[in-house]
Amino acid sequence: MSFAIFSVVPRALVKPLAAIIVAIPAMLVLCARPAAAADLPVLKVGDQSLQTRGILEASGQLKDLPYKIEWFNFPAAQPLGEALNAGAVDVGGLGDAPLVFALAAGARVRAVAATRSNPLDLAIVVGPHSPLTDVASLKGKRLATTRGSIGHYLALAALKKANLSASDVAFVFLAPADAKAALASGSVDAWSVWDPYTALGESRDHDRIIANGVGLSEGLSYQVATEAAIAGKRAQLADFLRRVAIGQRWALTHPDEVAAMQSRVTGLPTDVLKTVYQRGQVHPVAIDDTVVAAQQRTADTYEAANVIRAHLDVRASFDRSFPLP
Repeated sequence: MSFAIFSVVPRALVKPLAAIIVAIPAMLVLCARPAAAADLPVLKVGDQSLQTRGILEASGQLKDLPYKIEWFNFPAAQPLGEALNAGAVDVGGLGDAPLVFALAAGARVRAVAATRSNPLDLAIVVGPHSPLTDVASLKGKRLATTRGSIGHYLALAALKKANLSASDVAFVFLAPADAKAALASGSVDAWSVWDPYTALGESRDHDRIIANGVGLSEGLSYQVATEAAIAGKRAQLADFLRRVAIGQRWALTHPDEVAAMQSRVTGLPTDVLKTVYQRGQVHPVAIDDTVVAAQQRTADTYEAANVIRAHLDVRASFDRSFPLP
């Protein structure tokens, strides 16, 4: 099997957990055809836990690229959003809540493509021997999550549904690697997180889910591009978004192939990754008024919880000029 790109994978990515928990974003992929490389434009793509890259490689969508892709891998959305804000990457995948967080921080970015997923993969988890059984039992407990993440959003929404306020728990804001270690050591009582961390914790450490995102999360995620990339790399960006949408549709009916490819890339167990793709059911959707309205609800939830300090009108954060293939 040949690919238009080859991997430059740090040694730390060989071990399963380290494959998805990296402290510093690293460029992982370079063009494999050095003779032509100097003449091709470059699209810098941010990824989370190598999931977009895995889908594109497995579906064959990285063949015959008319440009180079430089991949940068991130353990969570917050640092990816910071990289977009700094212009270090041109485009990257963010969930709905992290996009709100990035925009509130002043990022000059736009959502250029959207997906919906089944939010079973978004969950509040506890250790296997924890006495906690539901969200109500979190009152007075320490709850870890990453600030501004979809996990943070889930925690706020779940607490509200259980008639609790954010002040009824002690939020501990940690990166995923530190949150996992804190849960395992008992330094925190629960962790609000997302796949593949959720699936890995269930499989390897027998973590238990006490709440998930069904009925609480909009299940929206986006490919988010900088304004500079939209203006200066439009052709490359449009082609990339087309390939991503095709790959996502293909992955819906080929979870085994995607999981096998992702396992080779990350070192994570194939069965864990198959769970991620099967329960997520990520599929592309058009950016329409219903998507914009759902995004506004997410922004309003963050505003009400004082996660963002000012009202955010999300309509200006979308660019609908890239058609869904």
